[in-house]
Amino acid sequence: MANIFDLFKQISKNEDTAGGPIEYIVVGLGNPGAQYEKTRHNAGFLAVDYLTQKYGARVDRAKFKALVGETTIAGKRVLLMKPQTFMNSSGEAIAEAARFYKCPMEKIIVLSDDFLLDVGRLRVRRNGTHGGHNGLKSIQREMSSTEYPRIRIGVGQKPHPDYDVIDWVLGNFSSEDLKQISDRFECLSQGLEKILLGDVDGAMQICNGK
Repeated sequence: MANIFDLFKQISKNEDTAGGPIEYIVVGLGNPGAQYEKTRHNAGFLAVDYLTQKYGARVDRAKFKALVGETTIAGKRVLLMKPQTFMNSSGEAIAEAARFYKCPMEKIIVLSDDFLLDVGRLRVRRNGTHGGHNGLKSIQREMSSTEYPRIRIGVGQKPHPDYDVIDWVLGNFSSEDLKQISDRFECLSQGLEKILLGDVDGAMQICNGK
């Protein structure tokens, strides 16, 4: 009779290979916990929630210090991730998943908030520095690289220069701003599809400047 733990391992293995090998990792950055659900810093989590609905995924498996789920987007097999390490350690979860799937940096796509962009503005970048964002800073620290595409989601600028940045990004969206952000996720998904097809310039044309 098979050992129960061996059966669990086989089930997990079957889940990991059911739709074919993972080609890309798409990560939304945020903080776990109900108290952070509608904060500006969780724009990346909210974007992943939209992608799960659009592409019929379920991001509910605990793996790689994250909640993960698999789906197919633009013909590519994708792992969707919501790190559960808290923002400042997001890179730990991403590094674990990248090692497991042997996924190169250019096939890791990060969705994150940006308080320097107006609410709902999107900005695609092929690579770049962390720009002071603690989640991106953690990825750079853990992966020793900035060579990964990212889609930044504008959450609005601080109301005045002296306002504390942490207080701002950990504050909740207003209902109006949350709707404005949510309305932009369809555009984000179109840009993501372009990136998955290797057309970052096309993603920029769709997302940047609108």
